[in-house]
Amino acid sequence: MSSKAYDPEKDGARMGFSDAMSYGDYLHIDTLLSQQHCLSNAHDEMLFIVQHQTSELWMKLIIHELAAAREALRTGNTAKMFKMLARVSRIFEQLNNQWDVLRTMTPADYTLFRETLGPSSGFQSYQYRMIEYVLGNRNPNMLKPHAHLPDIHKELSAELARPSFYDEVVRLLFRTLDGHEDNAPAPQLEKPHEAHPEIQARWKQVYENIETYWTLYELGEKLVDMEDYFRRWRFNHVTTVERVIGFKRGTGGTSGVAYLRRMLEVELFPELWHLRGEL
Repeated sequence: MSSKAYDPEKDGARMGFSDAMSYGDYLHIDTLLSQQHCLSNAHDEMLFIVQHQTSELWMKLIIHELAAAREALRTGNTAKMFKMLARVSRIFEQLNNQWDVLRTMTPADYTLFRETLGPSSGFQSYQYRMIEYVLGNRNPNMLKPHAHLPDIHKELSAELARPSFYDEVVRLLFRTLDGHEDNAPAPQLEKPHEAHPEIQARWKQVYENIETYWTLYELGEKLVDMEDYFRRWRFNHVTTVERVIGFKRGTGGTSGVAYLRRMLEVELFPELWHLRGEL
């Protein structure tokens, strides 16, 4: 094996860069960097666009990881599932850090281009909606903002027709503790998951017998960790919006901060949070 160092200029010329895939080719950098179209002369509009575009990229990865985690759960590959759930938590942490950058935009900065947004709003992000649907916060009314996009509407509707990731976790919980799924509550397909005493009782059994049910215990903590980061993301969203626009109505017609504050009350995995008061 040769120990000769690679020289990009000499070796690249010999191979012929015109025939080799480059970094920019692989990542389609030119296409990616050509998608920031400011509609005003305001300096901070570029920040606003990049912030939201990168958020959508991270959400695409979250959906990719959650889909694979759900499949790993179904096939019994818990080690793979745990890795993916841990990755999702780190992505939410990354999304949280992005709010610090957006907060450098002052109300005066935002006012210079807010009108150019028209009725567009983060409320219309179908990827965010998909994440909530996959995790169990299922509100069919939230399909309405996507009615004008038939393919997206169909994709979100299809998610509502299948058990959420947490529904699959609950099935595993009962299958492990009871030996079957007969006592498991039916999946709440078209409404947000509500706490069930029988589910909480099973989780309590797990947390009081950690050594016996270590895998389920680890799964429960992975879910709490993920929801913890997700809640912080929502909270940072609220405080950023309040800091920039106060209590004005949102561009998409929502009540703005008031609406976002209501979202802070949503619990994705309520039984895992409620049981802590019983331990």
